Amino acid sequence: MFLGILAVTLGAFFEISVFEWLALILIIASVLILELINTAIEEIVNIVSPEIQERARVAKDVSAGAVLIASLAAVFIGVFLFFPKIIQ
Repeated sequence: MFLGILAVTLGAFFEISVFEWLALILIIASVLILELINTAIEEIVNIVSPEIQERARVAKDVSAGAVLIASLAAVFIGVFLFFPKIIQ
């Protein structure tokens, strides 16, 4: 959440283009949406299977992995958008 706020602040500071805003908003929204889905999956698995089961663990790990991949993509896009502007 902090990095999303930082990215929006940097976007305003550097007056990024409309296309850059769209990319930034899309990736921030993607991370937040996947985090919500991950939380929902984890809670459902906890309700359905309170005891530890391998398949339940896999479901949780896969949903957490989706959040991780989206977060890494967000970092990449943030660096791609802001690094050239910062070094100028």
